[in-house]
Amino acid sequence: MMAASLGRRDKKATATRLKADLNRTDNSSGVRQLQELLDAVLNPEKPAADTEALDWCKCLIAGGEGFEDFCKTVRSYDNATLCGLVWTANFVAYRCRTCGISPCMSLCAECFNNGDHTGHDFNMFRSQAGGACDCGDSNVMRESGFCRRHRLRTGENVPSIPRDLLLMSEMVLPRFILCIIQYLRDGYIEPDTSTERDLQKVLQQLEPQISFLEELTKMGGAMRTVLTKILTNQQTFKDLSMGQEENLYAKRNYDKYLSALKNSGLVSVEEKCHGAAADVTGDAEGGAGAVVLLGKTTITLYIKHIFINFLICYMKRPPYYMPFLPSDPCIIESLKHKCFLEELLFWTIKYEFPQKMVTFLLNMLPDQDYKITFTKTFVQHYAFIMKTLMKSHESDTMSNRIVHISVQLFSNEELARHVTEECQLLDIMVTVLLYMMESCLIKSELQDEENSRHVVVNCSEALLKNNTYWPLVSDFINILSHQSVAKNFLEDHSLLMLWMSFVSFFQGMNLNKRELNEHVEFESQTYYAAFAAELEACAQPMWGLLTHCKVKETQEYTKTVVRYCLETLQIWFDAIGFIDEPAPNQVTFHLPLHRYYAMFLSKAVKCQGLDLDSLLPDQEMLMKIMVHPLQIQACLSEIHSNMWVRNGLQIKGQAMTYVQSHFCNSMIDPDIYLLQVCASRLDPDYFISSVFERFKVVDLLTMASQHQNAVLDSEQERPMLEGALTFLVILTSLRVHLGMTDDEILRAEMVSQLCMNDRTHSALLDLIPENPNPKSGIVPGSCSFEEMLSAVADFKAPVFEPGGSMQQGMYTPKAEVWEKEFDPIMVVLRTVYRRDVQSAMDRYSAFLKQSGIHTGNPWPPYKERTPLHPCYKGLTKLLHCKTLHIVIFTLLYKIWMDHQNMSEHVLCMVLYLIELGLDNQVQDNKEDEEHCHDSWFPGTNLLSNLHHVINFVRVRVPETAPEVKREAPPSTSTEASSYAQVFSLVAERRRKFQEIINRSNTEATQVVRPKSSSTRWVPPGTPPQLVTEILEIRESMLSLLIKLHQKLSSKQNSLSASWLEDMDTSRHTHGDGITAIERILTKAAMRSCQIKRSIQDICGKVCPPVPPKKNSPTDKKTMDKEERRQRARERQQKLLAEFASRQKSFMETAMDVESPDTEAAMDLGASEVMESEVLYDCVICGQSGPSTEDRPTGLVVLLQASSVLGHRCKSKEAKKLPTSDEEHIYAADTCGVAHDVRLTLMQQFFKDSSCLQSVSIGWDGGVYVQTCGHTLHIDCHKSYMESLRNDQVLQGFSVDKGEFTCPLCRQFANSVLPCRPGRETEAGAWHTPTNKKTFVLVKEVEDLQEKLGPFPVSFTIQPGTESNLSKEMELVIKDIKNTTQKKYMDYGKNPGSPDNDFLFMYSVARTNLELELVHRGGNLCSGGASAAAKRSCLNQLFHVLAMHMRLYSIDSAYNPWTKLTQGHFVPFLNATISSRPQQPEVPMLFRDVPSLLIIFVLTMPQPLRKEHFTCVVKMLYNLQFTQALAALSTKFSPEERQAWSTSGALKKNAANAETSFEVLLSHVISELSKDNSVYKVNAEETLMVSVWSPQSIEFSLQQFCLPFLRLSCLLQHHLYGDNLTSCLEEEEFSSLAVCLGLLSSAPPSNTVHSASCLKWAVSTFDLVSQWCTEVTGLFQMQAEQSLTLLVQEPQWASPRLLQLPDNYNIIFQYYHRKACTACKKVPKDPALCLVCGTFVCLKGVCCKQQGICECVLHSQHCGAATGIFLLINASVIIIIRGHRFCLWGSVYLDAHGEEDRDLRRGKPLFLCEERYRVLEQQWVSHTFDHINKRWGPHYNGL
Repeated sequence: MMAASLGRRDKKATATRLKADLNRTDNSSGVRQLQELLDAVLNPEKPAADTEALDWCKCLIAGGEGFEDFCKTVRSYDNATLCGLVWTANFVAYRCRTCGISPCMSLCAECFNNGDHTGHDFNMFRSQAGGACDCGDSNVMRESGFCRRHRLRTGENVPSIPRDLLLMSEMVLPRFILCIIQYLRDGYIEPDTSTERDLQKVLQQLEPQISFLEELTKMGGAMRTVLTKILTNQQTFKDLSMGQEENLYAKRNYDKYLSALKNSGLVSVEEKCHGAAADVTGDAEGGAGAVVLLGKTTITLYIKHIFINFLICYMKRPPYYMPFLPSDPCIIESLKHKCFLEELLFWTIKYEFPQKMVTFLLNMLPDQDYKITFTKTFVQHYAFIMKTLMKSHESDTMSNRIVHISVQLFSNEELARHVTEECQLLDIMVTVLLYMMESCLIKSELQDEENSRHVVVNCSEALLKNNTYWPLVSDFINILSHQSVAKNFLEDHSLLMLWMSFVSFFQGMNLNKRELNEHVEFESQTYYAAFAAELEACAQPMWGLLTHCKVKETQEYTKTVVRYCLETLQIWFDAIGFIDEPAPNQVTFHLPLHRYYAMFLSKAVKCQGLDLDSLLPDQEMLMKIMVHPLQIQACLSEIHSNMWVRNGLQIKGQAMTYVQSHFCNSMIDPDIYLLQVCASRLDPDYFISSVFERFKVVDLLTMASQHQNAVLDSEQERPMLEGALTFLVILTSLRVHLGMTDDEILRAEMVSQLCMNDRTHSALLDLIPENPNPKSGIVPGSCSFEEMLSAVADFKAPVFEPGGSMQQGMYTPKAEVWEKEFDPIMVVLRTVYRRDVQSAMDRYSAFLKQSGIHTGNPWPPYKERTPLHPCYKGLTKLLHCKTLHIVIFTLLYKIWMDHQNMSEHVLCMVLYLIELGLDNQVQDNKEDEEHCHDSWFPGTNLLSNLHHVINFVRVRVPETAPEVKREAPPSTSTEASSYAQVFSLVAERRRKFQEIINRSNTEATQVVRPKSSSTRWVPPGTPPQLVTEILEIRESMLSLLIKLHQKLSSKQNSLSASWLEDMDTSRHTHGDGITAIERILTKAAMRSCQIKRSIQDICGKVCPPVPPKKNSPTDKKTMDKEERRQRARERQQKLLAEFASRQKSFMETAMDVESPDTEAAMDLGASEVMESEVLYDCVICGQSGPSTEDRPTGLVVLLQASSVLGHRCKSKEAKKLPTSDEEHIYAADTCGVAHDVRLTLMQQFFKDSSCLQSVSIGWDGGVYVQTCGHTLHIDCHKSYMESLRNDQVLQGFSVDKGEFTCPLCRQFANSVLPCRPGRETEAGAWHTPTNKKTFVLVKEVEDLQEKLGPFPVSFTIQPGTESNLSKEMELVIKDIKNTTQKKYMDYGKNPGSPDNDFLFMYSVARTNLELELVHRGGNLCSGGASAAAKRSCLNQLFHVLAMHMRLYSIDSAYNPWTKLTQGHFVPFLNATISSRPQQPEVPMLFRDVPSLLIIFVLTMPQPLRKEHFTCVVKMLYNLQFTQALAALSTKFSPEERQAWSTSGALKKNAANAETSFEVLLSHVISELSKDNSVYKVNAEETLMVSVWSPQSIEFSLQQFCLPFLRLSCLLQHHLYGDNLTSCLEEEEFSSLAVCLGLLSSAPPSNTVHSASCLKWAVSTFDLVSQWCTEVTGLFQMQAEQSLTLLVQEPQWASPRLLQLPDNYNIIFQYYHRKACTACKKVPKDPALCLVCGTFVCLKGVCCKQQGICECVLHSQHCGAATGIFLLINASVIIIIRGHRFCLWGSVYLDAHGEEDRDLRRGKPLFLCEERYRVLEQQWVSHTFDHINKRWGPHYNGL
């Protein structure tokens, strides 16, 4: 009852009263009343969407005052020292590696910008999973990096909070939180019965309540403390959670909670029942249910249990797999929820981490007490979280949110250690990982498929394919990065053993079986999942552990790990049933156990000073360990030899990924190291034999010229042999783990990457394997990445060729690096694509040529190696073993004898091995040499074996081999007894293997091992029988080397007997095979006198040249084939060279946009006019001829609408892009706007047709015509278009819109402009000057204008028929009109009128002339036919326009010419007085003079005689000059005006009065002062304070007239081909005046008078008076308006793009959060127009109009369909041109001259002025279409 009455009263009053009651000493009644009120208000049975309850809570908490004010008050007591701002995915944050202690630290933009990070290694990033700001947290970052706000310990000076302020919060919030929990309990349905939507619905309804909690957390430390108390108080939870006894709803609600708890265990209820676990679950003490989770005490038991299971699993034969997780009840302990926080987290998990809840829980973290409790709660629920994740449909989103939380908790070492010790976090994590992987195990098929007991993860399971495990693994890696935690892990043996069993699940996963018959149907892509899993789940934790095993003190840890690795490996070998031979045709790239073992061995020797032998197993185990990594190396070679081609592309993908930079140091490097360890400890003969057998090339290693190989096709033999030798070279020369320091490794990696290609800084960072060398931060005692980079490479700054591709800053190796450090072996090891090795060699040979060291084709250089670590000395035994020497001898012999399948690469590698052997001598141990094949070599030392001569060899050859035919040497020969054995590698290997096994196993009951390989030698089919033959050899390795030297240098006696003495050793490092052999011989001779003698002997015996015989016809064939190939190659080279030279000459002659300075192929501007008839070449049919009426020729042109002119401003400075709310851009001062205003004003007062001839349009949306200069027949063009239309290839243009590319130069075009037929007779007369008087010419011009009728006679052949030419001309006009939008053509009052059309036509001419001026730099000082003029089509364009304009009859009753030339005619003023029947014409002084010029030229019969043109210019100049005087006079102060008027009037009667500006100025002033004087306006205010001198007036008049002179001169240049003379800027006026014939000769520059150019046809003063009267007689116009029209602004600065700030961050910070002006939302992809600064939504549906997105709309409005936009979130610029768009690139580059598209790297970016200039230049010159090649349609969707 009470509650209801309270509810009706005003909420505020109630809150105030309750607050007062509660503050009394006896507050029991207040408490009771409040509880009653809350019972009524917070009733969970009401729907959650009802916001009444929320309003009540706000009021009550605020205690009667406004909630906003209350928030402010509480915030003022905020004592938090941490920022803790929480953000969600896609938020832009910063990470500074210099300040970070944990790699996960991040800062919000505000804290970052307020801290000092200059010179630090920081980057901006887009958050993937969300995060929180760490500013102020000294556990995660250094204090020096804190921002200003969090640097001050704010907590110290904050006043303590008054008790009553938060009193109400403490009372109300527990009930509020309970209410939320009750809603959550109520709404939850188990996922199997519910759909995603049901849970979403519940969350949506709770949105306001959870948001309210979030608001509370943002009030600061004081409120967070209250919330923490409530959330963690166990008593409150006990009292409230179950609800009162009598409340039925609460009881039901609580039961729902219990049942939800029940379903949340790792082990399901059914299993529990089997375990009779009823007694455990029944515990409801304290009102909390039991969650079946892993309890603390029993975890060790649990692990033992699992481990026992694990072992049983391996030992029991039949069931290959048993579930690991026990159903034994003793290890299940009930988890009780003891406080609100725990239950809240529980529901957060159940509802799959709703974003709002996550944010609320994280917002609380700055409170230390909360953080600890929350972390414990999180760990408690960890297993449950992962179980939920596995079941979730939205695992990606959920993963992100889990990591969002865990990264905040586990990055703090203190906290991580605390929960590891208290809550056994490590145990939980490992167990849960096992549990997770257990769900997707399958039987391994490696080795013994039938009896294998090993299980591996199945990579095609969703868990692995979707990386569902990554949150767990990433947490695990995160906590292992803390030393204290890692120590715990390494000390806990049972945990380590468990971890090893986890790793063994990945051992041998994703097994590949070689397809031998047909190609696989379906290529599985599971290998991505497999590589990711090994890297993330196995390798990264391994690297984490290794970082803590760096010093002697941690030796024990390493020993333990190594011990467990070996144990687990042994278990694995037994489980897969491995004996000694790998199963054929199988490979797995995943051997994490081997790699753990290898990496810990390497660390032990390198950092901890352990003895290698103490960590190694017995020989038999080593032999087993070596098998699988060796199998991978052989398979890499097989894959590259196309033996796995039937397995599809994915197998190549695996081979590439295995060596790729992100994987190599966790995959191939440990494998090679492990093989090096095995090789250094096993018998070398056994090892070498194993290698050749694995690579399947044993059969090839015979002295015979023919052999049979049962396992390889002949085309695979060579690459496999090359592979085997290359592998041996890598094995014996690579030192990455055998003694190189970290700095040396970094240097070698960097050099090998730079040698393949020049690299950008970011590509290099990415390509260098990460782990041993952290890329950022300085590792003590090691070089940083940057220092090393500057030591080995030079920076090539980006180059900008206009039109070239946008280059990036590149690093290229220094010369001394090529000379001394280029290491082809490292390059081979690190190349993903084989072509990179070739690329490195090409670059190397280019360097040698350039520096003059070697000109031929060099061989890979031999590089000295760093010394081996003493532990690995055994590796050199490989180079000194008989087996290898026999192989080397055999191969040298085969190469010399030209046997098939030998190659230069084989020889190169053989020589490399010999040289390595010479450089790495073995200490002689005088053991008894085994005398097994002394018939080959006496000992094992390479030096002594080099000169040992082998006389006879017994070989097994097919009967058909040429060797059989020879006579056997007589058996009486003394040497016959020393025949060499048939040497079989396989037999040798078996023997050694047996010995080793017997050595290690003394038991007599040794199993007889099956010789699985013996079956291999049964050849298929019925090949010829093998017979034993004896070959006479009589060579030693030395003699073979010398013979090969002769063979390579292809001259006999290439080495004279004394050559060793003359040897210059310095030139030996670089060169080809000859150099390499010389180098080896020299080295050998230096090391042994005996060899020196042998060499001299062999060289001294000048044996007669016996070339090796061609052994058989097949060999002959192969040689011929080689020769033929060589010849074909040479022919091809020749052809290519010829083609290249042709192309070059074409490029030089063709007019190419990209090189504006090249001479044009056809100067269309001028000279042809003089010839009898202009001839044109058609680029399609290749014929040359004139353009005729019937078969016209046309110019290839591109028509485009342009608003570049309209964007010009008065000031030369570019406008600045606004980067704050105070800055703005105003468009009112642009040329386009000014002209619009002018025309509108005219149309108010004057006759429309007259207005439309007094101005030009086309400043915005004008049509610009440009050409590449090539011509074609119009009919050829039509058939060309037809073929394009039928071409199905995707072009970057739309043929239907008439677009095409010029058939010759491929420049983009969309129309053809017909060339008018050239006629000789008129051309001559056209130019001849006559000395007619001015008035005669004026009369002639007037007569010519009368002939308005049709175009010259030739055009109308017969009435009613149109020629092809005129048809085409009409079509072009149509094209021109279609180029721009309607609104840019219709300016008249009645659209579509001829006047409108007329205006548009002459404006096209004006636009093109004006743009040419802009391209010439705004003036004509440079003279000459500029680049633009060479490709100018203005002449043709004028003819087309002229022809079209003659079709209109213009108001001939009124012709401006008469007004220009006749002073006495009836003024039209009296017409205006009487009833104004019509509006007046526009006064002459208001008219635009250049427009009049163009109108006159285009409407007079063509071609126009030059004298008439000059006459028109002279008359118009008079008008222009008068306008200049009038405009100038308005700028004077009244006194000044009076003075000039008076002084000029005095000179009026002087002889030169008509050409004196003073006289004319005074006349104009007096005339304009009459009647409706324009001077009234500024009588009050003086505009100009400065005093005008005659010089400044003269200058001002010249400036006013210059634009007209420039335009006239340009027009004259195009019509008559007159050259423009170059001049200085100050002489421009006189130079142009002379050119136009206004001055007869140029006077000295300082004496030019603009008035002296005047030529009046009639009385000057009458004419001027008349012009002025037109203005003063306008009674209906305001003086201000007259003044506006009178003062024209002919001068405009050249167009500029906006000026951008130097640092990109300024733009980014202001615009990426700015709301769009149209839709008021923050756009997902904001963009900026760089022409006018408008902010638009790219692709935003919100701002679409009629299906067109905002960027496209804006480009039409601002640039007449050309738009230049900067995409804020990507830092790149896109260009929109019509219906196409392209990515232009970025004008912001980082410190290394690189773009950062999409801001992926987030490094600071700076404006690159050159690029921006290139962009602006392309915009102004309209060359986007030609220069940018990658265009695509945008379908209005940008």
